[in-house]
Amino acid sequence: MTQPADTRATYCYRHPDRQSYVLCQRCGRTICPECQTPAPVGVICPECMKQQRAEAPRVKPAVITRMTGRGAPVVTYSIIAICVFVFILQSLPGIGNTVTSAIWYAGAYSYPQQFEPWRMLTSVFAHGSILHIALNMYTFWIFGTLLEPLLGRVRFLLLFLLSGFAGSVGVLLLAPPGTPVLGASGAIFGLLGAFLVIQRRLGGNATQLLILVGINLVIGFIPGFNVAWQAHVGGLIAGALIGLIYVETRSPERRNLQIGLMSLLTLILLGLSTIHLFA
Repeated sequence: MTQPADTRATYCYRHPDRQSYVLCQRCGRTICPECQTPAPVGVICPECMKQQRAEAPRVKPAVITRMTGRGAPVVTYSIIAICVFVFILQSLPGIGNTVTSAIWYAGAYSYPQQFEPWRMLTSVFAHGSILHIALNMYTFWIFGTLLEPLLGRVRFLLLFLLSGFAGSVGVLLLAPPGTPVLGASGAIFGLLGAFLVIQRRLGGNATQLLILVGINLVIGFIPGFNVAWQAHVGGLIAGALIGLIYVETRSPERRNLQIGLMSLLTLILLGLSTIHLFA
């Protein structure tokens, strides 16, 4: 990929020796990590932060603003609420097993004999135990509250759903057809992959995140842990690709390219999900 002729735009306006690809969402100037302040959408520079504080009315308590404000991670909270609601249904006596068996996924459900493709997404919102959902939702909350304000709600939702779907594709391609899986782990690995790519692309230190991803991937291969490593791999690859697409097409001039690449990735995943229908 070629670099633009004018590289001055890729250096912080306050620190000319520091390269960055992050723009202030209000004035459009390039800012390095030291100069970035989280905003409702993306980040803003110190000058715009001062101006925003001066203009902002003090009418709501801080907690309410964080939960319901324009920049609040509403999608993150909503997905957590859906997962908790589904888990409650799974735990109800009499119907819990029926609910679980109706929404989990196995590769066999992508074969002509019992084709139920919706399970590739519904399984993302189901979990197998209280520890399973607690660990998944905690991790999702950490990275969701980081990525959703940075990417915006629509792009973040697409990242979650496509990564979760890619996790199911990984199970379809790499696991025995009768292996049942459920959980948001594939989607969460997608968030990890996207965050890792964005951090690396913007010059951030991603060593700790690399170690975290590596440890979790290794755990999936240890006998006795009953972890669907195939979903982790599928979600991680898709999330990394989506993160790369987002960071390389973040400028308004490349919005159509972003839509095209995301559409292409979606079509590829859909094609892989139907591979056994025509075999």
